[in-house]
Amino acid sequence: MNYRHIYHAGNFADVFKHLLLVRLLESFKRKDKGFAYLETHAGAGAYDLQAADAGKTGEYLEGIGRLWKEPIAGVEEYLAAVRAHNPNGRLRYYPGSPGIAHSLLRPQDRMRLAECVPEECAHLQVAFADDKRVSISCADGYTALKAWLPPPERRGLVLIDPPYERSDEWERLRLALAFAVDRWPTGTFAVWYPLKVGAPVERLKSKLVAAGIRKVLVAELNVWPMDTPFRLNGCGLLIVNPPWQLDAELPALLEPLAKQLQQGPNAAAEVSWLVPE
Repeated sequence: MNYRHIYHAGNFADVFKHLLLVRLLESFKRKDKGFAYLETHAGAGAYDLQAADAGKTGEYLEGIGRLWKEPIAGVEEYLAAVRAHNPNGRLRYYPGSPGIAHSLLRPQDRMRLAECVPEECAHLQVAFADDKRVSISCADGYTALKAWLPPPERRGLVLIDPPYERSDEWERLRLALAFAVDRWPTGTFAVWYPLKVGAPVERLKSKLVAAGIRKVLVAELNVWPMDTPFRLNGCGLLIVNPPWQLDAELPALLEPLAKQLQQGPNAAAEVSWLVPE
């Protein structure tokens, strides 16, 4: 596996994904009872934006870099999680989804992370060594997910965010999601995916509809026109069993975000039901 997230940490796709992650986890905190947060492709958990590899692309400058300088309404909790990793007020470290989620956990909540790259899994083990609420699996995320479900908690979120390097990744993802929803019907599932020329997103959506999975919300953000070749034009989050009223809340957040993060003409955000209740 050649993918290394350090090249992309803090870019527009991370901002989109982590803003929605915060919204999802905050919805669970409306009730006192604990929830479970499970992540199948956790990465290293934190990234140094001044590292040489991050500097090679500078993608964070057009993502978290823009919000850091000019925040928009609705990003306060997300930015607070990023600022917690940068106590001197200067943007250097980006926490990634494990760090974002960890900042929102309460004493009664629990987090389980899987990462198959040994070096990145080792970073996670060090970062969360002193927190008994967190457990780490240095294993394939889809395999770990089968062992985790159903968790003791009735409520919770599964984040599936693979690198999409393998030729069979989309099919593995589909099978894993179908299994997970069947095994834990009360859980919420969020799947991140890229929007670029040739990505088989519509095929995945069609198969999920055919599988009979209900309550599937889709949120997408484009910062480039969809026909722009050789680049990531946007990304999406497919959410099964979303929190109540999330579909009504997201446009007010994502439409200004598209304007803030646009990198080409026709930047846009869309929120729609793939499958309603």
